[in-house]
Amino acid sequence: MMDIRKKTFDRLVEIVYETSGISLGPRKQALVCARVSKRMRVLGIGCFDEYLAYLEEHRGEVVGLLDAISTNVTSFFREPHHFDFIAEAAGLWYESGQRRFRFWSAASSTGEEPYSLAMVVKEALPFPDVDLRILATDISTEALAVCEDAAYDLGRMEPVPAALRDRWFSPVRGTAQSLWQAKPALRDAVVFRRMNLSTPPFPMTGPLDAIFCRNVMIYFDDVVRRRLLEECNRLLKPGGFLVVGHAESLAGMIADFKYVRPSIYRKA
Repeated sequence: MMDIRKKTFDRLVEIVYETSGISLGPRKQALVCARVSKRMRVLGIGCFDEYLAYLEEHRGEVVGLLDAISTNVTSFFREPHHFDFIAEAAGLWYESGQRRFRFWSAASSTGEEPYSLAMVVKEALPFPDVDLRILATDISTEALAVCEDAAYDLGRMEPVPAALRDRWFSPVRGTAQSLWQAKPALRDAVVFRRMNLSTPPFPMTGPLDAIFCRNVMIYFDDVVRRRLLEECNRLLKPGGFLVVGHAESLAGMIADFKYVRPSIYRKA
């Protein structure tokens, strides 16, 4: 691997933090160098100093840098009890007379989370009077391109039960590998947008029934984390739910969220 000067590494880390809120310490140097190196090969750039100069001159390249740095680890029905909980809550809301449902997948990665959410809510509420919309956002343009295409190979489809797969996805014919693409009835419930979670306020007005903000705050420092939580609180309806990753805790961060169960909080 190419060597990187400390001054160059520190500046790259500073740019990543300024533009995304992602906090990268010295222990992440090997990871940063490996991922930035891939981006440099695409651009035909041979050293980190040259890449930094290019980045400073062409600030649009920040998108390419963040695409390279962003971690897009996800799967269908990851932490399945979260989806079971929201499906149950949606059923109760419907019984109480609610017909409009709004959700936000804040770090949607390649789309498995919002499409999982769409499936479970549609399964729980198979009624013609349901108005369902899911906003799915991510900072990575590459990940969002996969979301929009909504086609997944058999390995990525493995967590989806066969009955759900057959109901909500169609096999893509004439491709070299076996792909399944979300049907229009599923895709139409989800809208994708690029969003930087470190720069609130966000353009949405709410109120939202639930926000999935899982496994992203671990990359933020407390300043960025607190701003994001305040914005989630603004957007959620009273009694709405914030769902975070198991490695994340809201303890001491904001008083307006009440603990419901591990990694699930309710807006007071």
